[in-house]
Amino acid sequence: MFKKILYAADGSEHSIRAGEKVFELAKLSSDTKVDIIYVVDPKHSKDEVLSNWGKDAEDARKGKLEFIVQKAKKSGVKFEVIFLNGDPGPTIVDYANKNNYDLIVLGSRGLNKFQEMVLGSVSHKVAKRATSPVLIVK
Repeated sequence: MFKKILYAADGSEHSIRAGEKVFELAKLSSDTKVDIIYVVDPKHSKDEVLSNWGKDAEDARKGKLEFIVQKAKKSGVKFEVIFLNGDPGPTIVDYANKNNYDLIVLGSRGLNKFQEMVLGSVSHKVAKRATSPVLIVK
């Protein structure tokens, strides 16, 4: 099955649902490893720092992933958490393409048709540009 899975997480509800699927898939093979990546978007990092005033921004990011990390530990799957900086869509694609994953999994944020047309969703960008298969979980 899949030996090397990239799971793009941001701590959102959609991301958590995607994580549940990732760990179900990963448990199908005993030698599967899941890389959980969190992309720090410079456009939103200022807001992140201000909303977590007095706390370490890195701790706040780790806090967003805490539930996901607990699920990963509970599943017994080998995993690693990786923090990257950049625009989420291109950063995920670049990292995935350079590291030859068997599968990329991420949640769908649920933009409406107009928002997706104007902004483009991260999941849409990843699905279009990644060389690996992409699973988008709603």
